[in-house]
Amino acid sequence: MATKKDKNSNNADMDSEGATPEDALAQGLAAIENFTKALQDSVSGAQGSAGLPDPDPFNLASDFAEVFGKVAANPDQILKAQKELWQGYSALWANAARRAAGQTTEDAIKPEPGDRRWRAPDWTENLAFDLIKQSYLLNANWLNSLVAGAEDVEPKLRKKVAFFTRQMTDAFAPTNFAMTNPEVFRATIQSEGENLKKGVENLARDMKHGGGSLKISQTDTEAYEIGRDVATAPGKVMFENDIMQLLQFIPDTKTTFTRPLVIFPPWINKYYILDLRPEQSMIRWLTNKGYTVFLASWVNPDKALKDKTFEDYMRGGVLAALEAVKDATGEEKVNAVGYCIGGTLLASTLAYMAAKKDTRVASATFFAAQSDFEEAGDLLVFCDEVGLAQVERRMDEAGGVLDGAAMAETFNMLRANDLIWSNVISNYMLGKSPRAFDLLFWNADSTRMPKALHMYYLDTFYRQNAFAKGKMTLGGVKLDPEKINIPMYVQSSKDDHIAPYLSVYRGARLYGGAKAGKVRFTMAGSGHIAGVINPPAAKKYQHWINDSLPDTVEDWMAGATEHAGSWWPDWHKWLKTRSGKKVTARTPGDGKLAPIEDAPGRYVKVKS
Repeated sequence: MATKKDKNSNNADMDSEGATPEDALAQGLAAIENFTKALQDSVSGAQGSAGLPDPDPFNLASDFAEVFGKVAANPDQILKAQKELWQGYSALWANAARRAAGQTTEDAIKPEPGDRRWRAPDWTENLAFDLIKQSYLLNANWLNSLVAGAEDVEPKLRKKVAFFTRQMTDAFAPTNFAMTNPEVFRATIQSEGENLKKGVENLARDMKHGGGSLKISQTDTEAYEIGRDVATAPGKVMFENDIMQLLQFIPDTKTTFTRPLVIFPPWINKYYILDLRPEQSMIRWLTNKGYTVFLASWVNPDKALKDKTFEDYMRGGVLAALEAVKDATGEEKVNAVGYCIGGTLLASTLAYMAAKKDTRVASATFFAAQSDFEEAGDLLVFCDEVGLAQVERRMDEAGGVLDGAAMAETFNMLRANDLIWSNVISNYMLGKSPRAFDLLFWNADSTRMPKALHMYYLDTFYRQNAFAKGKMTLGGVKLDPEKINIPMYVQSSKDDHIAPYLSVYRGARLYGGAKAGKVRFTMAGSGHIAGVINPPAAKKYQHWINDSLPDTVEDWMAGATEHAGSWWPDWHKWLKTRSGKKVTARTPGDGKLAPIEDAPGRYVKVKS
């Protein structure tokens, strides 16, 4: 392990200019105390106005009791864990003594690679803060390992308790407290508490925006406008119903491939993740490559649409889009794309179409989309019977829709340190204003979910995994994934926390085309968003390719070849061979459909 020397002299630079160390320290401590009181008052005020929330909405008390009861019944496990904890602390204090004497030492424990909480130099160079950091890591690892090592625990229960144990240990990290965060401590002393004063103002603003509940600002939401700064690819709305608008984008080449490309993004978010800044826009990249691109822009549903079902989204979304594309271009067949839950809908529709002998989709591409939910990641912990009842209760209270903020809260919990606690520190302790960032602007522009649709999706896919098991029906038709026998391009991302690559790979092997060698699986670097939205010009990340599709993803990875940069060119190489000859470029309005309005259309501009 790397060695280091003590740098206690760094304490001196934490004094504010022009004040004695004692005065600065007193001012800093007083500011921190006032900040803590203001924070408590704000939270208390919110609870007083909105009512006390359910203290245990996910029935964690009984779940934790069961798991730790198993731990308590295994004294050998406890003794082993205690021994490892004691050995860690013994090494920590011995190293601390040597550092205090000016000797080089090794860490008793190091953070996981990529854990950005400890980037400040003080966490390594300052003896006191280094001790706090390592003590926390020892305790957090000890508690999490107790849950992981509990015997005779049902796997889904262990996964749920492990997830919420991580949430708890992450919440109690010393980085999240003003007195034990060196960056906050320094800022408080140097500004004489102005950072915390500004932090309280930021807190009050976010409480107001949340209607009495804390809605943490992740970005400057006033910095962007849809249609001006993002969602700017030129096009027209060619069709609309109460579920979606269908956009056709203006070509960027004189000729285009014969076969149109129609994209179904997730309705959990808005489509312009595919059309952020021009240099990031997948839509612009595709039109530049000669594709006639159509895209579904889903409605942001209100209470009037609370009874819309998954089948409604199939008929009014995918099937309606296929009819509209035919009217707009005259083409019977299309290549289709499904992103995330849009891919789950597309896969279900393809199984329905296969049963109906409907061959209008010639090939399908899936971005970070799941169809087998057996290994669906941490979102599974919210989809047991108790979790679904909690979601349903929340939607009933809101009149039959799930507010977009509720979805955002859930996704933020999957990466709490990056999406929750880092913003708590920046906004409320350091007193910084959220920076402008188009990706976070899109992330904050969340959509609502209709009750009937959302409950069906969570129960049928996450809880029952009915599609993968061949037990799902739509429109009275039993769906069989093995009957889908068209070419498929299935993309996953190595660090995807929403659609884990293990889950995506299991889905890729579901289809009949997989046995016939028609399914191409690829893996990109990064996660659910950056792994997908990675234009080649950025020269970021990497991707892995393997022309075979063996039984396990581990075998696939063992035979995969790593390539630098974006996976988009590999997809283009695959897709263009399935897109027909080139014809004179089509512009919106050339066919039977007249444009309704300019892109990006009305639906995408509706705020939650």
